[in-house]
Amino acid sequence: MDRLEQARTAERLQQWDVAIALVSARAECYSDDPDAHDNHLWHMDLLARAGWLPELAERALTDVHARRSLNRSLGEQGRDAALRTRAENGDLGALYVLVRLLCGTNRMQEAWRAVQDIAPENEYAHRIVAGARRP
Repeated sequence: MDRLEQARTAERLQQWDVAIALVSARAECYSDDPDAHDNHLWHMDLLARAGWLPELAERALTDVHARRSLNRSLGEQGRDAALRTRAENGDLGALYVLVRLLCGTNRMQEAWRAVQDIAPENEYAHRIVAGARRP
C-alpha cells in the first residue's frame, strides 16, 4: 500500500495522527507540484477535522489555507466568539464566516451589529447580511 492509500485509510478510520503525518510529509503550500499543493490543502483539512485548532491557529498567522480551514471549522462548531475575536484582529474571512453563522441561526441583529462594529465599510459583509434578510 502506498503512502497516499495509507493516508486515505487512516483518514477513513479517523486515525488523525497517522493521516496527518503521512500527508504533511508530502505537503507544500503554493508548490509548483500540484500534488504537493493538494496535499497541503488536505493537510489543513485534516488538522481541522482532527480538532488541532491551536496548530491551525499558529499556521493561520502566515498561511491563508490554514486560516480558511480554521475559520470554517470554528463556524461549523458554532464558535461565534472565537470568530468574532479573529475578525476583530483583522481576519475578514473570519468576519464573513461569523456573519453567515449568525444569519444562519436567525441572529440577524447580531450579524448586523458585528459588521457595524468590526468593518462598517465592508460591502461584502453588508451583502451577506442583506442577502440573508431576503425571503
